[in-house]
Amino acid sequence: MRDPRLGTSREVELPAGTLRYHEAGAGRPIVFVHGYLVNANLWRKVVPLLSEHFRCLTPDLPLGSHLLPVNRDADLTPPGMAKLIADFLDALGLDDVVLFGNDSGGAYSQLTAATYPERVGRLVLSSCETPQCTWPPTPGGFPLLKWTAVHPAPYRALYQVLRFPKTWRWRNTYGWLAKYPIDAATMRSFIDPVLTDPAIRHDGRKAIGAVDARYTRAAAQTLAGNFHKPVDFLWAAEDHVFPLTHATPYADQLGADLHLIPDAYTYVTEDNPEAVAKQGLTLWQQ
Repeated sequence: MRDPRLGTSREVELPAGTLRYHEAGAGRPIVFVHGYLVNANLWRKVVPLLSEHFRCLTPDLPLGSHLLPVNRDADLTPPGMAKLIADFLDALGLDDVVLFGNDSGGAYSQLTAATYPERVGRLVLSSCETPQCTWPPTPGGFPLLKWTAVHPAPYRALYQVLRFPKTWRWRNTYGWLAKYPIDAATMRSFIDPVLTDPAIRHDGRKAIGAVDARYTRAAAQTLAGNFHKPVDFLWAAEDHVFPLTHATPYADQLGADLHLIPDAYTYVTEDNPEAVAKQGLTLWQQ
């Protein structure tokens, strides 16, 4: 299930494989980059608020909640994911892109902007890894995701608990990421692929098993020295996973403005899409 508010479903062939995405609106492109074990549905509430002014593109990245597995040998390390995102921008001929990354999608967006800045016109970092964070982030016990990725058996076993809806609000699942419960249909779109499809599990395991803070720290140095385009921080005012005390010095390092999204945890477009859209309409039409 993908929410109809995301717009038209399309597919594009990339070197890594077929990527499905949704598109709505016209104007300056915003490419939304989600994190691990979610998909384009993360943006279902904010796209209709922005698509009257922007061309909103929401790809399903191969991070465990997608429907189309990529090539078996696709590079899903952080540099490989950055290239996949850059290939997506190239394939669609997108320029002056607002690249909006949330959660680990913010980490991948930093790598993309640092390595392939040509088509990126603005970088938006929303409650995501900073140079002071581990990857996966330590709060909530998320390093377990990487530890179990060393072998298919423990990786598959870890996610079986998500078959039970009462677990969705645990802090080490989605409870510290979304302040308010996510509807069941959207949650099923997030978790069913990794529970039911071995090829999707293969992609997800490759991706989460390869993350490491050394990549984001290197990207931060490059961005601070060589990325001369606007950077915005849209940070959850009540984030438990990516502390504001980490975001503030990083925003200063990048010369970026930091905007707090009230009444929200990490998934700011889930908890308070209206506040995110209001900031976007103010900042990204400049």
